[in-house]
Amino acid sequence: MTELSQEDNKLVTLARGARGRIGATEGAAIRDEMGRTYSGATVDRPHLKITALELAVAQAVASGATAIECVVIVGATDADTACVVDLGGNGVPVLLCASDGTVQERRLS
Repeated sequence: MTELSQEDNKLVTLARGARGRIGATEGAAIRDEMGRTYSGATVDRPHLKITALELAVAQAVASGATAIECVVIVGATDADTACVVDLGGNGVPVLLCASDGTVQERRLS
């Protein structure tokens, strides 16, 4: 696989950290149009269920982001990325990574 940029490596680190802090199945991180980053982990509680990516996108929306430049998801190879289109539109790079941070798949939203 192609080597990641420093900015994309940062997203991998943030996603892995979010996942690891609570032992979640997934961690995600995104970068918005201003270069700001947001990360989240899967929340699976009896009355609250949200994917890591949905949490990161929600944080970006709440912070006033209007676009997404890149998405990293750690720990899920079949992640639903529909929420990326809501903020970033089609064509946003999505990197699906193993738990060790190695990129398993690249796709576009």
